[in-house]
Amino acid sequence: MSEFKTTRRDFVKQTTAAALVAAASSSARLSPRAYAVGGDQLRLALIGCGGRGTGAAANALKADENIKLVAMADAFKERLDGSLKSLKESDVAGKVDVPEDRQFTGFDAYQHALDQADVAVLAATPHFRPRHLAYAVEKGVHVFAEKPVATDAPGVRAILAACEKAKEKGISIVSGLCWRYHTPRVETMKHVFNGDIGDIVAIQTTYNSGGVWAPRKKREEVDSDMAYQIWNWYYYTWLSGDHITEQAVHGLDTMGWAMGEEPPVQCWGTGGRQVRTDPMYGNIYDHFSIVYEYANGVRGYHTCRHWKGTDSLVKDFVLGTNGVCDVFGNSISVAKPSQPQRSSSFKGLCADLFGDKAPAKKSWKYEGESCDMYQNEHDRLFAAIRAGSPINNGEYMARSTMLAIMGRTAAYTGQTITWEQMMNSQESLGPDKYEWGDAPQMPVAIPGKTKFV
Repeated sequence: MSEFKTTRRDFVKQTTAAALVAAASSSARLSPRAYAVGGDQLRLALIGCGGRGTGAAANALKADENIKLVAMADAFKERLDGSLKSLKESDVAGKVDVPEDRQFTGFDAYQHALDQADVAVLAATPHFRPRHLAYAVEKGVHVFAEKPVATDAPGVRAILAACEKAKEKGISIVSGLCWRYHTPRVETMKHVFNGDIGDIVAIQTTYNSGGVWAPRKKREEVDSDMAYQIWNWYYYTWLSGDHITEQAVHGLDTMGWAMGEEPPVQCWGTGGRQVRTDPMYGNIYDHFSIVYEYANGVRGYHTCRHWKGTDSLVKDFVLGTNGVCDVFGNSISVAKPSQPQRSSSFKGLCADLFGDKAPAKKSWKYEGESCDMYQNEHDRLFAAIRAGSPINNGEYMARSTMLAIMGRTAAYTGQTITWEQMMNSQESLGPDKYEWGDAPQMPVAIPGKTKFV
């Protein structure tokens, strides 16, 4: 923890975002006020009107009695119109009040929408999250920030700076890393922290799937390379961070969670494009396998892939000296001296590995009520706003994003990458300016040729 915080402080002092937020704070509200429950109406802005943003906006509107969606922003009017139509036809339609003069499109749309809001859902393309969050904090707007929160190290540093300023101003920031808001997982992880599986020796996280949506627009259907890439943002590293960052970050967040927020010392690994080789898939990889090494000797093993027609597997395991935690199974398997049977099960594995050294503790499985984790994160955010008791998920959402960027960098370069290197990385993805014209033309990374910056 101390290593991460020291690095973070250094960069909070240095980053451009810190200067931006600090300079703006004199004109912004010094501290958001508490809103009486059922009293003052909260004004919600949606930044990023894709499927996830639309769903998150609906969750936000259900989370509070007296709230209205008053402004929306997206790069494209077509997407904004689709989102607005969906919300107006849903069970939150009565809380949607977004006339044409509060519908904003283009690269600066987020500013106009945030100027109207008390609370915002930030769900635009991940590359833009740092600037969106910095402006929200400047304006004193509470935030739900979808994952990931950046696609490069300068972006992570900017997020950390904005979250520090949010703490000073009493602004709540809730992360879209929703597994931390899933009650069964939270209760399961308590058993890890309580030492019920002994000392952690390894962590395994897996996010194997068939992939996500196909490219949405062809080049001839839009008027610029920039529009083409933003429509198909998932397939461009500068926009999405690659799928290890955009999607598999959930598993890496579990790793960071289990390690008590301590960053790894270094990582190494492999990745590439074996299935998604067509140019329409941009420049991202379709598989990664990364090993993270921690100062205490623990190693985290992360794999993820997007291959159609193959087995899907999304699971996390925390292995301890006395047992195993199946995070998705919401259970703890503890080896017992009286049961040294051999088995292919994790319970049997514990017995094989630890034998008579195992403690006389019982295995455990969560049997309580579940929850809608997507709704729960918004419920928690709005409860904090109404109570005037801010919550801030900034540190872990930035750190988990950096774990993913670090793993991606190790695979892209073929090098062993340290946490210190990654926090000092000067590689800033994206263009120097945002306009509807040329877009970054980044080649597919080749290990041994692609350099660390």
